[in-house]
Amino acid sequence: MFKHNQYFDGSVSSLGFETPEGPATVGVMAPGAYTFGTSTREVMTVITGTLTIQQPGETEWTAYGPGESFEVPGGITFGVRVETNTAYLCRYDA
Repeated sequence: MFKHNQYFDGSVSSLGFETPEGPATVGVMAPGAYTFGTSTREVMTVITGTLTIQQPGETEWTAYGPGESFEVPGGITFGVRVETNTAYLCRYDA
């Protein structure tokens, strides 16, 4: 079954589901700036649009476009900037 999640007053929405490799979400983000926390390692792949992220301890922001992926360690908080509606796939360590 799917689990629907909404964050930031509905500006970020995702559907959680199980894959053979473990839990995942597919979602969309409206333009804005967000701060997310992680409990486990995440691998995010941009489907459409661009996610610009800032990892903890970094001063630079890095942009990821369609087909590009980045890893976020567990137990951290990271920043995300979105300029256009953006879709993503996030896979989590089980």
